Amino acid sequence: MSDSCNVLMIFPKFNPKSFWSYDGACELLGAKYPAAPLGMITLAALLPPSWDIRLVNRNTEELQDGDLAWADIVMTGGMLAQQFDSLKVIELAQRAGKPVAVGGPDPTSSPRIYAHADIMVLGETESIIDEFIAAWQRGERTGVFEAPKFQADVTKTPIPRFDLLKFKQYLYIGVQFSRGCPFLCEFCDIIELYGRVPRTKTPTQMLAELERLYSLGYRGHLDFVDDNLIGNKKAVKEFLPHLIEWQKRHKFPFMLTTEASLNLADDLELLRLMREANFIAVFIGIETPDEEALVMTQKKQNTRRSIPESVRRIYDAGIFVVAGFIVGFDSEKASVIEAMTRCIEDATIPVNMFSLLYALPNTQLTRRLESEGRLHAGHDFDSTGRAGDLCLAGLNFDTLRPRRDILGDYVGVVSRVYNPAAFFGRVRRLLLSLDRVDLGARVLVRDSWREIDRFFRVMHHVTWYRPEMRRHVWRILIECLIKNPRAIRTVIVMAVFYLYLGPLTRYLIGQVEGQIAELDAADEPALPEPAAA
Repeated sequence: MSDSCNVLMIFPKFNPKSFWSYDGACELLGAKYPAAPLGMITLAALLPPSWDIRLVNRNTEELQDGDLAWADIVMTGGMLAQQFDSLKVIELAQRAGKPVAVGGPDPTSSPRIYAHADIMVLGETESIIDEFIAAWQRGERTGVFEAPKFQADVTKTPIPRFDLLKFKQYLYIGVQFSRGCPFLCEFCDIIELYGRVPRTKTPTQMLAELERLYSLGYRGHLDFVDDNLIGNKKAVKEFLPHLIEWQKRHKFPFMLTTEASLNLADDLELLRLMREANFIAVFIGIETPDEEALVMTQKKQNTRRSIPESVRRIYDAGIFVVAGFIVGFDSEKASVIEAMTRCIEDATIPVNMFSLLYALPNTQLTRRLESEGRLHAGHDFDSTGRAGDLCLAGLNFDTLRPRRDILGDYVGVVSRVYNPAAFFGRVRRLLLSLDRVDLGARVLVRDSWREIDRFFRVMHHVTWYRPEMRRHVWRILIECLIKNPRAIRTVIVMAVFYLYLGPLTRYLIGQVEGQIAELDAADEPALPEPAAA
């Protein structure tokens, strides 16, 4: 049969109003969504060159009837936060008479939910793609293809099809260096999906990906999407000098961000290399300052250390920290508001994601709660369009501490941390001391000119439409111009964060207070029936 095939890749919508959706900020900065679908364009590169591929990202554009009419097969799937829309996409495609193949983390973790799809590709695609292609070319239109765990050779992963992306739709583009994480965090599904021995691409591979992006004209924010970039320290230290040299040779076209564990602070050489490569920010899961909770949840890499001192060492490298915190651990005996707020203030972390503990499918936490009879039925099924939103849809189990107290703590810590004066107070303390790497006047002027329109849009919006921000942002901007001009861009970054986090946190607080009101109403004793006249 013919080697040709029309493949319609549909990237499902993420559930709205999440920490990572940047609602409001994207539009102001001229984008439609924060991040591009790296998994799908990597899959596209694994398919035969003779297959025609069309990518529709439902977060940035509408799916047209003509797209479905054109397709021979629809490929979709993604993360738990996309499950609700993934199921809609399957229904739309099958109604149009098109076979649907699903894959990605959520179908891999919860295949039963996607059992009505025609084809399931479970696990890391590199290990199973040839089998799937051969079956399709034999005329098979149904089947389950399951990859052996943790065996995909990422050194053979091709360059993602960056050419399928419309760069202007996104705030940043992602690349991946490694998969897997060496740690054992009980609530995390990364080790279940990708294993505890991080596998890394070669420096040659990564530079080829950067070169492809550069040749396509992309410049600006590039995110290393690794769940822990430093999971294999030896490999990343071997790669970073190559990255530094590439960045220097190309006049630093990319500003880099990533995710790493807190023990990054222990390795000054690694921090120096990241600084020289122009990493500007790193997301770190701090979770809680309570050592008992960290030990219980097997996040021991965050224990036996001062969290504020560790964060300051990362700041000394000119890299700012975005932190993740979780409320609702079993070990919590009383309110966590004071300890968590104090930790954040002492560490001077402006941007923090607060989650309610969520039992993700296929994790140690989920298995433990299930064995204890505490896991809620349907914990892995998104019936509301909120699953995967750890800010609102957490606590999908019977808690040991009263649920109302946990929700009250969530409201309390979010209210304190995102009070404008508190937020911008941390921003000011951070930016006046942040020692950003000196890339030279030429790069500074070029980047400033490239982003001048965004600067004016942000400052106009702050000045005329966000009075709670106006005084703080202008004060910090003027002080940085005088005392630390290399941190100017980070002033705008922090302003953009608050542009969407201010309204988002007020929305989250309202939603959680609604949950508290429902609990209070359920606990109210029933009024006695009025006596008969």
